Amino acid sequence: MKRYWHQRLDKLRNRRRSEVSYAPLGLLLGLCVMTVHTAQADNFSSVYYDPGKDELVVTITYRGTNPDHAFSLKWGQCKAARGGVSHEIAGDVLDSQWQDNAKSNFQKTVRFGLADFRCRPANVTLRTAPRFLYTLVIPAVNARQP
Repeated sequence: MKRYWHQRLDKLRNRRRSEVSYAPLGLLLGLCVMTVHTAQADNFSSVYYDPGKDELVVTITYRGTNPDHAFSLKWGQCKAARGGVSHEIAGDVLDSQWQDNAKSNFQKTVRFGLADFRCRPANVTLRTAPRFLYTLVIPAVNARQP
């Protein structure tokens, strides 16, 4: 990508000054700046499995106008891992206010119960927009500690 822009700039420099149009570059720069200021990204600050409560504990950092975002977890399909001893599954952490204007930074810790989670033992990959990932292992049911 960088090479492309260098070639493009070289072509522009070789034109006569009266033929040069900086409008496309200005438009691109303007879109980049707007995207930076309005980007809303949820990210994982920390994630761990609490064996005593059989829960995933997820701390999420996000931007918005208020701290009242609610987060839910949508599981994908459970698949047998290579070797068949374990499983793999992905879960999407969804933000109820994903379109909230990114004004301030917030952080929230959410607990997702796994009492009905049958895909065990499993390598779990949690995802949040835009493509932040966190992977951890959930042990088999009999491996939980009281």
